[in-house]
Amino acid sequence: MSTRLSGLVKIIQVPLKYNNFSIIGIIPIFGSSQWGLVPKVILLVTFNLYEPMMEHFERFGLLINNQVVRTPVAIASMAGYVDAEYVRAREQHIGLAFIGGYSIDEPAMKASKQMVLAGRKEFIHEDMIAELHRQVACMTGSDVVLGINMRGCSPAAFARVAEELGDSIIYEIDAHCRQLPMIEAGSGEYYLNNPTQLFEIVKTLKRAGVTVSVKIRAGVSSDDRALSRALWKAGADILHVDLMDFGYHKIKQIRNSCPVLLIANNSLNTFDRVKDMFAHGADLVSLGRKSDERTLSGIDAAITRYTDEQGWYNSPKQLCRGGDIRALTFCCMPVKNCPLIPTLETLGIKRDEYIRLKEESVRGTPLEGGKNTCFGSLGWCCKNSSPCMFRDITIQQEGISSKEYMRLKRQLSEKIIHHIYYERTEDDAC
Repeated sequence: MSTRLSGLVKIIQVPLKYNNFSIIGIIPIFGSSQWGLVPKVILLVTFNLYEPMMEHFERFGLLINNQVVRTPVAIASMAGYVDAEYVRAREQHIGLAFIGGYSIDEPAMKASKQMVLAGRKEFIHEDMIAELHRQVACMTGSDVVLGINMRGCSPAAFARVAEELGDSIIYEIDAHCRQLPMIEAGSGEYYLNNPTQLFEIVKTLKRAGVTVSVKIRAGVSSDDRALSRALWKAGADILHVDLMDFGYHKIKQIRNSCPVLLIANNSLNTFDRVKDMFAHGADLVSLGRKSDERTLSGIDAAITRYTDEQGWYNSPKQLCRGGDIRALTFCCMPVKNCPLIPTLETLGIKRDEYIRLKEESVRGTPLEGGKNTCFGSLGWCCKNSSPCMFRDITIQQEGISSKEYMRLKRQLSEKIIHHIYYERTEDDAC
């Protein structure tokens, strides 16, 4: 399970795990809270939850595999380097880590051994299941959400690991490794050119009841948007995208194609680069070669400062300035020739449907007010970075801060995204 938290209405109880404590929580599936929608968590019993984790939850609203994510910064796998020991040495500045890659069946392990002979570092173990158990045990007591990047050549190989390790970890399918021995074995990038087999592995893992991430390399598939959407349909919870040289434009394409949790990767070692990824659809960023403590701590601190000031850590640019479809939350009524009109047409959303959706989504919230704004409601108002006297006066009259305004806009955005991907028929969906 991976989500960006929210709302009320339909609720189920789940156990949240932290440092071996179990905390009963409530996941509001569709509705409203200060965070946003689909789904998010409100804790019912908190006495066993380490207090700082609640602070992180309040700040970022991220829950992955039933665990609070302390910061939207992750470590990406690097075979032969990133194991539990590597992660524990950096755990104060990350929220998620993928150890590995680990070769989990005979063909993949044979490929790994060939790669070692060619001078590459790899994790070589005769009993990989025992080693994975050891790695998971080494993470006991850490608040870092753990994923394991795995290279395997059949659905059965992944099913075997899931049966052994259970649902305490994220299972990341490596469709990323471009070393020839691994591709010839039928793993890594092989899957990007043979996606039907990749989809079957995703489905196999989802039948085992675990959280699934897929690590892909942008530009290998003939259509990354179609691939991403198909992976979501197959059941993937997370897409972990090595952007290569494509930059934030690729993240925006994928964000506009599916609603999964999205991790951007590749050379994201400054806050400015990270912020660009967040502004175009990324939920987290991951670092590989530059995952040293100094770089991680700097990015973590900058994200925290920005969020504490602005309220929405990965708020999109406005649509008219190149933002992704989450930016519909900042758009006004469709009354003029602007990027909103072609965006609605691409999504297959009629103007009346869009107007009704936003009006219903803000009903009963502070965004419903604003009779002196351009269109009579804060629901139609722009991002707080755009100067607007009428918006700012209304916010003050409503008794909410600019930070809270952005939190409410995040909630509205997630309602809109939920409507686009889950409440419309297949024929209507983008």
